[in-house]
Amino acid sequence: MKVEFAPLNIPLARRLQTAAVLQWVLSFLLLAQVCLGVIVFLIIYNYWFLYIPYLTWLYFDWQTPEQGGRRSDWVRSWTIWRYFKDYFPIHLIKTWDLNPSHNYIFGFHPHGVLVAGAFGNFCTNYSNFKELFPGLTAYLHVLPFWFRCPLFREYLMSSGPVSVSRRSVCHVLSKEGGGNISVIVLGGAEESLDAHPGKFTLFIRQRKGFVKIALTHGAYLVPVFSFGENELFKQVSNPEGSWLRTVQEKLQKIMGFALPLFHARGIFQYNFGLMPYRKPIHTVVGRPIPVHQTLHPTPEQVEELHQTYMEELRKLFEEHKGKYGIPENETLIFR
Repeated sequence: MKVEFAPLNIPLARRLQTAAVLQWVLSFLLLAQVCLGVIVFLIIYNYWFLYIPYLTWLYFDWQTPEQGGRRSDWVRSWTIWRYFKDYFPIHLIKTWDLNPSHNYIFGFHPHGVLVAGAFGNFCTNYSNFKELFPGLTAYLHVLPFWFRCPLFREYLMSSGPVSVSRRSVCHVLSKEGGGNISVIVLGGAEESLDAHPGKFTLFIRQRKGFVKIALTHGAYLVPVFSFGENELFKQVSNPEGSWLRTVQEKLQKIMGFALPLFHARGIFQYNFGLMPYRKPIHTVVGRPIPVHQTLHPTPEQVEELHQTYMEELRKLFEEHKGKYGIPENETLIFR
């Protein structure tokens, strides 16, 4: 295979975009382990004046990711996130006005490998979220696992993510007078194993917990489809029933998160590496589904609203797929 190297005369802005995405990928893959290593180092070499105050504070701060987190506008406004957004680039598209007097659940699809669109649009101040949805604050819900790692949790929370636990979602949606959005990647880790270019398989049929929470809080449901999310990486072939998929699914059940074997381009060449491809991401926010608060919803009410949500999600995909180069014969597969 002939290696295609990047030209030497690449503009500085594009180099900075590559550097921004590189640090993001490395943070996702390695920063938690590095932070844990720092704590272990401090304990082994008995830097008690550093780790004892931090671990004491951590004990009292443990529930913060389930209580709205601790976002920092300063971190969210780092220039590096502007370069991150421009690398792909990432776009946020509104199709309907949202009334800030309500709370909402954004169902984000698909998961992709690293959920770049969700992070770029809802965890930085460089998307046009505030202009499109004035008076609303978005909270991206991620696996609780990430908040159990000392030090790393502080960095993660600073961008705005909170836990995806039921308690955390209920906290966000309990805001009096509305104005909050819970952004939930509904397909979860399981869906990431099907994040292949050109595939549109969504794990949604058995995901009904978000519907019940929406009913109990009267939160409007909004389908969101991120076109291009599955195009950023390639995965080692892992069809259903293969030995690789079986191992991945078993590991996912044990650890709570999936391990897709992904690859894309490198830093200085375009043939192999862990850098995502420069593919545009268009995150389209659909029409809100009004939800009447029902403190004790029946299974039938949950099922009815769940079906309505899937229908609206499919309509959103069909209405916009042609704009983003998806063939007319392609459609969503609900699993």
